[in-house]
Amino acid sequence: MGQPERTIVAMGGNDFGPPDNGLVDDHVIALARAQRGRERPRVCFVGTASGDSRDYLASFYAMFARRSEATHLGLFDRSVSDLERFVLDQDVILVGGGNTANMLAIWRVHGLDRILARAWEQGVILGGSSAGANCWFEGSTTDSFGGLAALADGLGFLPGSFSPHYDGEPMRRPTFQRLVGDGTLPDGHAADDGAAIVFRGTAVAEVVASRPGAQAYRVVRGDAGEATETALRARYLG
Repeated sequence: MGQPERTIVAMGGNDFGPPDNGLVDDHVIALARAQRGRERPRVCFVGTASGDSRDYLASFYAMFARRSEATHLGLFDRSVSDLERFVLDQDVILVGGGNTANMLAIWRVHGLDRILARAWEQGVILGGSSAGANCWFEGSTTDSFGGLAALADGLGFLPGSFSPHYDGEPMRRPTFQRLVGDGTLPDGHAADDGAAIVFRGTAVAEVVASRPGAQAYRVVRGDAGEATETALRARYLG
């Protein structure tokens, strides 16, 4: 039997309700069915970045409870004693948006960063939106510190950097291009709201989108210290 497929789905922006239509969420469930073999995959939501917001959690269950064995992992009012056993028992770990820097600090206190690395190596699909996408890379753009800035201490499962909300917030694109162009962040990827990049191992396998026109991009530093952006073809799921 071969090595488990290592899969990460990095979403530019995708909430569990309007205006999002659930197409990317459906795609994640389909990936889990194919990769993990369960008709109703075990999908766990991690809402650390939002302080384990109850509203966010309710939206997750409304989206996933009918199509999967949905559960969640809270760290602010932690009730799971054996985190490793709990996480490795899932088919999908979906991480919500919010404060990337705070989330990573809390994960490290609880040892969840190391457990997620084991889960990825064992074929548990990892993914998420905004902070839930930033975390898998070496670096990212984040508003964790009150304004858009570089964050350089991501988990580093995926090489390079990431920017979510590339078309959804007016300063995301120019800020990411500046930070890559001047070398503050390494070369990386960006995704529009509604777009998701599926990585197999550390390579891009496909880009999918829940709305027409949503795209992802490869952004690299040029010889003159400017950023060069290349669009990646996205498959609309509708």
